[in-house]
Amino acid sequence: MSVLVINSGSSSIKFRLYDSHTEEELASGAVFRIGEGGSYLEYCRHGDNHICDVETPDHAAALDRVVQVLLDKKQGALASLAEIEAVGHRVVHGGSVITESVLVDDAAIGVIEDHNWLAPLHNPFNLMGILECRRLLPDAPQVAVFDTSFHQTLPPRAYRYTLPDYYERYGVRRYGFHGISFRYVSQRAAEILGTNLEALRMVACHLGNGVSVTAIKNGRSVDTSMGMSPLEGLIMGTRCGDTDPGVVLFMMSGPPNLSPQEATDVLYHESGLLGLSGVSKDVRDVVERAGEGDERCQLAIETYAYRIKKYVAAYAGAMGGIDVLVFTAGVGENSAEVRAAVCDGLGFLGIELDCQINEATHGSAGSIGLSTAETPVLVVPTNEEIVILRDTLVLTGGAGIGSARPE
Repeated sequence: MSVLVINSGSSSIKFRLYDSHTEEELASGAVFRIGEGGSYLEYCRHGDNHICDVETPDHAAALDRVVQVLLDKKQGALASLAEIEAVGHRVVHGGSVITESVLVDDAAIGVIEDHNWLAPLHNPFNLMGILECRRLLPDAPQVAVFDTSFHQTLPPRAYRYTLPDYYERYGVRRYGFHGISFRYVSQRAAEILGTNLEALRMVACHLGNGVSVTAIKNGRSVDTSMGMSPLEGLIMGTRCGDTDPGVVLFMMSGPPNLSPQEATDVLYHESGLLGLSGVSKDVRDVVERAGEGDERCQLAIETYAYRIKKYVAAYAGAMGGIDVLVFTAGVGENSAEVRAAVCDGLGFLGIELDCQINEATHGSAGSIGLSTAETPVLVVPTNEEIVILRDTLVLTGGAGIGSARPE
């Protein structure tokens, strides 16, 4: 039997199909550019990759196409849909109401809908995936796994904003994101170190197109850089990160005279690495141009790493020390240049990189710190889908392996 894991976004649906007994990945892929011209499907099974154009005017059509390829007689991984015993979904926002993964029922759907305003770029499309899977697989239980759940352990001093008290009643507070990733890499880091997660003070850096850093003490999130929205915190591909609120007021009331939607577009889609470099939102492109002498790109990478470094040091201070620093996600797993720039100057925390090992590490797990350094530095490739799989199995009473394996 199988479990289907779905990540439904605004213009894409990513999927992985797992054997529920062995956790073997049976197939994976994604439909891109849903509702746009030139939509296409990527599909991988047994190492064979296929790309084909598809007509996907909406998410229903996209999931229909996913089912077709999974049932295809030549390259499909299923003989029938009855083989799918459960479906697990990534959902970005559960607010303060949902503190752990849940079986999807009408009440859970209502909570997700209620938090659409907090994650308008994610929750409505996560919900589309859930509703369409209900249509296609009415007998298969579904589970929602939330990015915000891991950060429900934040203390008030970390999640409160210094606004009048009644704003918290409106839901204005720090929630944090990338929680599924942080759950996985924190446990994996403890395994690599051969120690108990509950004994560690860890700073984990999820560096992708979205970027956040989390302080994890005794296995619990105690602070995180993203806030009420994924806009706060560090410099990202196109998001501004920490910015004086006065700047936003100026954008809307000063000479730019932007509407709220225009200001939102600037902050979310025109800022970050793209805005600083003027070249690209992709770290690889900016690093390459910086190496060629482009001064704007040099400043962009320097500022990007500088902000991360500040958060690492601050979170070490907040926890009373640091036992391990972890890099994960696309940039964290693959950019030796960024890792080196972040760690440069953190010797006072016992952090020293082995330059040769760091340069040679791309997408594989392991230590990149000097063996003589006091504080280990690890690269840990993230695997959000495996967390969703295991939570799905636990909550549906599937093969039962989730309760016996680390998250």
